[in-house]
Amino acid sequence: MAPARQKKAKQKKAKKQKLTTPDLVLLSLLAERAMHGYEANLELERRHVRDWAAISRPQVYYSLEKLAHAGFIRSADTDEPKVGPERRTYATTTKGRAALAASLEAEDWATQRERPPFLTWMALSWQAHPGVSMKQIRRRKIFLERELAREEETLRAIRKEVGHPFHEAVWMVSLVIDQFKTELRWLKRVEREIHRRAPAKNPQAAALLSI
Repeated sequence: MAPARQKKAKQKKAKKQKLTTPDLVLLSLLAERAMHGYEANLELERRHVRDWAAISRPQVYYSLEKLAHAGFIRSADTDEPKVGPERRTYATTTKGRAALAASLEAEDWATQRERPPFLTWMALSWQAHPGVSMKQIRRRKIFLERELAREEETLRAIRKEVGHPFHEAVWMVSLVIDQFKTELRWLKRVEREIHRRAPAKNPQAAALLSI
């Protein structure tokens, strides 16, 4: 095979085997214990994984097939009857654990900024109809208060299940709670000050945030 074609084939193979977020989540989940696709979906829901990782039900089955083909997971023998692909039980292989660990070394995990939709709305909100800004701010507050209550309940359940405070799930939910509380304080400030909103005195500096 010509060098150019070999390089292209290697690039295509690397792209095909690049691990996505659903892949990594499943590798980690199946490293804990063997599960079939349906059970994995139930566990993702129980742990509220979709609050912090975008992974749909169809993606679970797509990732299982992809990971099995790459040798990152293997079929595991269980006592459960095999009644189709949803009930085929998988466990993470040594190769899969190594791939997961290698993926977690990537610099991107620690050097990216989030792009919260509400901040995008805030940047554009000066174009909204009169009264809409205050309506959206209050709507956001109600949403955050509801989510805050849900996360505090989740944290209590996690602490009960884990049995100690030194666990990644405790740290993650605690961070989310702190972020919600910080944003709620910020929203109260914006709510007090929004009637004073005015055009920038230095338009060139303001262009950094304009569209």
